[in-house]
Amino acid sequence: MPSPLTRSSARGRAAAALLVAGLLAPLTACGGDDGAGDAATGLTVLAASSLTDVFEEAGAAYEKEHPGTKVTFSFAGSQELAAQVKQGAPADVLVTADTTTMDRLRAETGTPVVIAKNRLVIATAPGNPEKVGGLADLADPELKVVLAAPEVPVGRYSRQILRAQGLTVKPVSQEPNVRAVLSKVELGEADAGLVYRTDVTAAGGKVDSVDIPDARNAVASYPAATLDGSEHGDAAAAFVRWLSSPSARKILTGAGFQRP
Repeated sequence: MPSPLTRSSARGRAAAALLVAGLLAPLTACGGDDGAGDAATGLTVLAASSLTDVFEEAGAAYEKEHPGTKVTFSFAGSQELAAQVKQGAPADVLVTADTTTMDRLRAETGTPVVIAKNRLVIATAPGNPEKVGGLADLADPELKVVLAAPEVPVGRYSRQILRAQGLTVKPVSQEPNVRAVLSKVELGEADAGLVYRTDVTAAGGKVDSVDIPDARNAVASYPAATLDGSEHGDAAAAFVRWLSSPSARKILTGAGFQRP
């Protein structure tokens, strides 16, 4: 049978162990919170609609290279994204489909950097049943043409190139972003629409395209910048830098975007 002294020593050791565990528990919890916080560090990126497919791929690649960061995208027309920024929407990075929109947000962003470029094409139904051959055909009043609204970058580019050729086109609808234009053609609600080359590539055979000669085309530039209201400034800046890295550029050019 254990002696009273032995039982007393055992109780003392147990009490000491409990005391140490109690002291360490808050420290362990703090360490756990920090780890969870790192794992949960999230970036919200506002990006132009034409970047939808390629940025989903780029985001997955970035998360793989930076396991402590989760990237969430919100895609819309650049003009809609600008309105969100002006209204103080919580976000960390902005990527637009034109420099004009980004320049209007100088007071809300860091210094932008162009990460890619793009060009326009004419999207048609598969097989091009209306035999659209070029920009001049879009002026045919019998052809159902859809364009993006004038305040949307692709809509502004579209009108720029049509105006330069002296063409008047009356669209059957004016859409809020380039993906909506593409959707109208895919669904057969329009015979043709002006979209980015990369949108046709992303459509995967659901539409055909007619190229526009470079001399008659417009070049779309995609600037990226951190947002001053970001709560993750360093992480946001790291993501913007990464968008110009070789690995990001490989993803962008693989999707049909041009180098900046």
